[in-house]
Amino acid sequence: MTALVPLSAAASPDPTPASATAMSALLEVRNLTINYASPRGTLRAASDVSFAIRPGEVMGLVGESGSGKSTVAMAILDLLGEAGRIDGGEILFEGTDLRRLSAGQRRSLRGDRIAAVFQDPFTSLNPALTVGRQIAEPLVQHKGLTPRQAAPRVEELLAEVGIREPRRIAQSYPHQLSGGMQQRVLIATALGCDPKLLILDEPTTALDVTVEARIIELLAGLCESHHLSALFVSHNLGIVNRICNSVCVLYGSEVVETGRTREVLARPVHPYTKGLVAALPRITTDRRHRLSSIPGTVSKLSGASESCVFAPRCPFAEETCRRLPQALRVDAAGNSVRCWKAEALAGTPWPEESTASRQPATPPARTAPLVQVEALRKVFGERRSILPWLRREGTVAVDDVSFTIQRGEVLGVVGESGSGKSTIGRSLLALIEPTAGTVLFDGADFVKQAKEGDRDLRRRAQLVFQNSAASLNPRKTVGAAMERPLVLAGRQGEAERREMIAALLTRVGLPAAYADRYPHELSGGERQRVNIARALATDPEFVVCDEAVSALDVSVQANILNLLADLRDELGLSYLFITHDIAVVSHIADRVLVVYGGTICEEGPIGRVLRPPYHPYTEALLSAVPRLSGAEDGPEPERILLEDSTAPPGGGGCAFRGRCPRKLGTICDERAPPVQTATDGHRIACHIPLAELAERASVFPELAALH
Repeated sequence: MTALVPLSAAASPDPTPASATAMSALLEVRNLTINYASPRGTLRAASDVSFAIRPGEVMGLVGESGSGKSTVAMAILDLLGEAGRIDGGEILFEGTDLRRLSAGQRRSLRGDRIAAVFQDPFTSLNPALTVGRQIAEPLVQHKGLTPRQAAPRVEELLAEVGIREPRRIAQSYPHQLSGGMQQRVLIATALGCDPKLLILDEPTTALDVTVEARIIELLAGLCESHHLSALFVSHNLGIVNRICNSVCVLYGSEVVETGRTREVLARPVHPYTKGLVAALPRITTDRRHRLSSIPGTVSKLSGASESCVFAPRCPFAEETCRRLPQALRVDAAGNSVRCWKAEALAGTPWPEESTASRQPATPPARTAPLVQVEALRKVFGERRSILPWLRREGTVAVDDVSFTIQRGEVLGVVGESGSGKSTIGRSLLALIEPTAGTVLFDGADFVKQAKEGDRDLRRRAQLVFQNSAASLNPRKTVGAAMERPLVLAGRQGEAERREMIAALLTRVGLPAAYADRYPHELSGGERQRVNIARALATDPEFVVCDEAVSALDVSVQANILNLLADLRDELGLSYLFITHDIAVVSHIADRVLVVYGGTICEEGPIGRVLRPPYHPYTEALLSAVPRLSGAEDGPEPERILLEDSTAPPGGGGCAFRGRCPRKLGTICDERAPPVQTATDGHRIACHIPLAELAERASVFPELAALH
């Protein structure tokens, strides 16, 4: 690393690389300070934030929730709201300070020369208006076109973002489109007025990994073909590595590191960046491996920091870090870092999690599995009647699914939204009644016992949901939420319940005093720990984790995954772990089911499923996993991008036939694929012979030689 020099808060008159970049910038943020008013006083969301984006450059703005990423993006778009207040700095677009423009002038820029694509397409689109009308709105507003004049341009934009039948889609409503198509509609809307700058605020977080891969490829291609500049807000470093030229890392409202993306992610110098990179889940076959994590949560400041803002969580912190604020220093290449120990730590990796305590529990010897599922089928909306005109076929969500889960085993279920994963999990717990098939829990019919009100069976099987906030009653304290299952489990003594709540909170890594807090006072990771503690309150043997880490930052996700693995080992728990991310499931699962269209297309030990032979759908899921690569690693392997299905629903063929890049022909349309057995219980449902499937190159070559 080259020598670092202090970066002055004021613009330097000397033509240093940093100032040269600023002079040619399309967007330059200078010393931006943003505060929010709250009942507990002023919260600082951005503190002296500075960066510049040149024409044609895509910059990543990364950091955990609460670091200030979205606040900076909203300030650029003039969408902070009444509680947000810019107390210092400049936002220069094409040399003009946006803060000096009138509200009307800023509004005329937004949607025209500066456009945005937000995180959730479900809430960004108006459900009462057609897609075409919403895309036409900025054309009418900023370009003066009539709706009739805008119609051809709307169809051109939909075609440009890869939507087939653009005329039909333009006449559709948002609820008639998939999540990926809705996000393409938002991108088309943003591109309508040929903007110079795109603000992309977590545009793929709500999408499946395969849809995410398609959207990222689309955005990368559009930015290149249109010579667009973009600010890409994200906590996913793999995606940032794929699409961004440069990266700006925020922590606790401050910029802590900037530079070229591949250099920063391959050789991070600030301790916080090191921690983020280390916490990213990589594909692995080592169940004992612990994900690296960053302890604690992002600090909430009320003013300028008087010490290093990351010091409370930094494993390299010294007394100097806790006494003195850190200045942002820049090197000759224009990279910057806010750490006085940067040079000394240049080659030091983030400390690895100790694996000394990871000793998987030996399950008791039993001949029967804990959970046994046979020919499970679930149809929603079906109506049966002797009168033909009253019959309704319904939607098949799960079709002929069978599997077992042993005591102390973690079975992963992987697939996209709509594949049937959550339906399987909820059917196991009798939260929804299966249309056909049986679910046996320790030899007992779970559905039948649940109908009869068997509370002991309910006590032994629990659920952890995806949305940690929606899973807790905002009007009840953490202690009150955890007390309810204890009461239902027969713990009548109030003093006993308080002791158990304190012990459960301690077990999941939270202070016992959190029992008196409300959900809104906790971070996302802390709320999920509370949900896990509540699930443990009844001393269960089996837990369904339904996308339990999907909504969390990468560092918080690592903490929760380590916690779940520790609890499995300490308590001998069995999990059904539902996710769309194979990289995540590889860190915790013993076996995995790959589910598509309500059917199992591949199953086996995680170490076998991650290596050829693959089912074509598994191969596509693996190729879509975002990964990090350094400047010396060359380009990423080519991704398999799955298009929307062209096959009609139902029928006797392969469920994946409408999207399969290796479809053989009519046999895939007409016949259900045979289940072929490879080795070690590895089974693949596919018409392609195993020998031919095994000829494919490994998506992750580093795993190919592992046994």
